Amino acid sequence: MEPKGARRAAGSAAGLPPGSPEGGDATKVVVIVPHLTRRAEGEAELRRSPEARLDEAVGLALAIDLGVVASMIVGLAQVRPASYLGSGKVEEIAGIVKAEDAGLVFVDAPLSPVQQRNLEKAWSAKVIDRTALILEIFGQRARTKEGVLQVELAHLNYQRSRLVRSWTHLERQRGGFGFLGGPGETQIEADRRLIGERIVKIERELEQVKRTRALHRASRKKVPYPVVALVGYTNAGKSTLFNKLTSAKVMAQDLLFATLDPTLRAVQLPTGEKVIVSDTVGFISDLPTQLVAAFRATLEEVIEADIILHVRDMSHEDAEAQAHDVARVLSDLDIDPDDHARLIEVWNKIDRLDEDARAAIFNTVSRREGDDRPIPVSALTGEGIPTLLAVISQRLARERVSLKVDLDATDGEGLSWLYRHTEVIDRREDIEGHIHLAIRVPPERAEHIEKRFRGRRIKARGAA
Repeated sequence: MEPKGARRAAGSAAGLPPGSPEGGDATKVVVIVPHLTRRAEGEAELRRSPEARLDEAVGLALAIDLGVVASMIVGLAQVRPASYLGSGKVEEIAGIVKAEDAGLVFVDAPLSPVQQRNLEKAWSAKVIDRTALILEIFGQRARTKEGVLQVELAHLNYQRSRLVRSWTHLERQRGGFGFLGGPGETQIEADRRLIGERIVKIERELEQVKRTRALHRASRKKVPYPVVALVGYTNAGKSTLFNKLTSAKVMAQDLLFATLDPTLRAVQLPTGEKVIVSDTVGFISDLPTQLVAAFRATLEEVIEADIILHVRDMSHEDAEAQAHDVARVLSDLDIDPDDHARLIEVWNKIDRLDEDARAAIFNTVSRREGDDRPIPVSALTGEGIPTLLAVISQRLARERVSLKVDLDATDGEGLSWLYRHTEVIDRREDIEGHIHLAIRVPPERAEHIEKRFRGRRIKARGAA
């Protein structure tokens, strides 16, 4: 008899071998989701359902092509210091691991080094916790130099904590950062001193990369285009929306953490103004603290953005809990999640809703007023995108000053300067050759341009 909530062989319904969702020779894994049946004192009422947590945990395993042969929710009244789970459940799971010939067990919880070691002995299999698996995913997906360095730094900090009476060497490494082992490995003997030296070296390299990024941001600020950043829970559809807005070809799959490294593209709004759109790494509940710190530099695009689009998957059963997790990460970045003048909620994937759910969404939207009103869209079909672009234009217009500037036809230098340092939203030439520009600038530049070009303030086109 299987434990409550147990599931067998992901993908087996399609007739695939139990070892891999794609029929290959992937590492067989058993996914365990511990569920505390007692609510901790002071814990918020909004909790993710154990079934949704199980789906997400399986998704994390499948994100790096592990073969999920069994998955289950394990209820427990309290965390056991020695093994996290109760002894009865540990024995029960040991039987499943042996029956399925699984070489790996993923426990979707933070395990101490002692708990991890004891479970490995009990199950005769490699055991990884939530932090280790997310680090492995990030290690495989990072592409830019900064991304690779950030993940390695987080991995080393995590491994250093595992060296307390557990191991005297690092695990074998492959693909990502070696939590799972695999072909083409190299054994690396490392102790605290070696890890510490490597951490210091990586931190120095990251400082250089951060300085380079700061220079790039400074250069972009000279080009007066506002930045619009996409944030949201992983797999909310940010990259699909990014592609729809920018006509780019960023990796967009129904996969957790499909995007890791930030991607920037220029987009022209219907009013003619240009913005820079930034796609970012997806957020997730219980994101390892090592990664929150390590990816802060990556998320600086969000911190400095003029407009933030919080993309939500409204077809997901835990959409509210996911929104709560995103708000918590934004708060960690010193961004007020309730600043609706800057943050726009984009209710994505409305194409997946049935008629009643869709009607409920639009009814909710109609009852909200002003900046608090979300924008329902389908990044896949394009529904709602024109409305979203119009709202972005309106929000940006509030924060920027619009001016009229008249130039002589011979003032090529002034015209060139204005195109480089302002956002030109309209240009006309009269019969005498004079050039009449409508421009938009940050408030701090307005006075300088008024004095230099005798500019006159106007109401920004498209302003609310």
